Amino acid sequence: MALLLISLRFPIGVEIMYKPFLNLFIFSLFTYLSCCAPANYNPKSSKSISKEPAPVLTEKKTKNEDFFKKPSDTNNEKIIPYADHLLSNNVVVLVSIKDDVKVVNQFINIIEFAIYKKKLNNISFQIYKYNNQKELLTFLNNNNKPGQIYFGPISTQDTKQIKNYCDSGAIFFSFASEKELAGKCIYLLNFFPENEIKTLFNYFPPNSKIALIYPQNSYGYRISNLADSISESSKSIIVNRASYKEDLTDIRVSIKELGKYELRKYELNRQKKILALKKDQDSKNRLKRLEKFVTTNDYDFTHIIIADYGLRLLQVAPLLAYYDIDPNVVKFVGTGAWDDFIFFNEPSLQGSIFPGIEYYKRKSLIDEYEEVYEDKLLRISTLPFDLVGLTAYLINNKYNLEKSYNLLNNSKSKFDGVDGNFYFISNLIERDLEILMIKNGEALKLTN
Repeated sequence: MALLLISLRFPIGVEIMYKPFLNLFIFSLFTYLSCCAPANYNPKSSKSISKEPAPVLTEKKTKNEDFFKKPSDTNNEKIIPYADHLLSNNVVVLVSIKDDVKVVNQFINIIEFAIYKKKLNNISFQIYKYNNQKELLTFLNNNNKPGQIYFGPISTQDTKQIKNYCDSGAIFFSFASEKELAGKCIYLLNFFPENEIKTLFNYFPPNSKIALIYPQNSYGYRISNLADSISESSKSIIVNRASYKEDLTDIRVSIKELGKYELRKYELNRQKKILALKKDQDSKNRLKRLEKFVTTNDYDFTHIIIADYGLRLLQVAPLLAYYDIDPNVVKFVGTGAWDDFIFFNEPSLQGSIFPGIEYYKRKSLIDEYEEVYEDKLLRISTLPFDLVGLTAYLINNKYNLEKSYNLLNNSKSKFDGVDGNFYFISNLIERDLEILMIKNGEALKLTN
């Protein structure tokens, strides 16, 4: 059975261990993924794979006083007894049987691929699959040790269970999406919209007037709230907003209200009537020009953030143009969720902008992964790939717990990743994002 589980693509040994499940005949599989010497093995003879590790760009050491020190009247004694422990070179990957199967499989594959590509022959990865939170906590109680690094959990609910292990000297890199879970030893890696909205408001020209249209769901409400809070410290203001039901039954009404369609239509007709009474040539010429329009272009806003994606975006964007919110006059703006080729040929989105990283920077990884695993790389799978590089840097440079926390908690420490330079602020991953413009089937970086 052990031989059957050995990777056919890379020289990564697999151990197995069995354990009763629900007191019946079902057993769960504990898979251990450890790396051998990849330099002597070619996963596919027809493939050529780069093996250079991702470098750390900058590092500036600072102390995290609150986490490591007691008040000054206690002689600055460390409150974590394991601060001097070196990080373990055996990384544990925590995945639940309730997690999305495709995501779990890709995470394991991309970790395997990163081990080979980065030539990591002194770091091992143990995959622990658990059936429920009780099993997760039992495993942590029995196996946690100072300096232990964990990839996971993936879900928000499971991540809520691990905070008590910070005082035992662990470091968790979770993929949960609830940012409130970040703190102490828990670092969150995901595509957080806060990072994206900050990038947009930093890009908007001073005195920009922003409108916002969003669906009545958790994502839409989140973008709306973020835009409110972030705009307060920017040089732009939000002047109008509208929401619509997820089934789009009221989208036309919402767009008309947002763009003051009826008011602008009334104003245009008023101007046409005035010009029609005049006999001079300039008035006649202006009237001819106005006959081409349904409404005036006197918008209250310069940019409109469309906080949606998927099939709804492909319906909402054309309706904005249909009701005379002209994308040639008002800049259409999206979020990182627009980073998908399906949107790049939509006529109403040509010239639109959104925050992200140009595709070519991750193209090599996408192509190599698909060639080796015969599967398309999920967008989120770049996260564990970059995390392997970061972890390898910490372990190979013999970081102890205190030094690791100080590096991770210093936002001036930036790391080179597939999705751009990344760093942590308040234990949340952030990236140096670019502003991309959609044009003729591509999303290209805007140059200053």
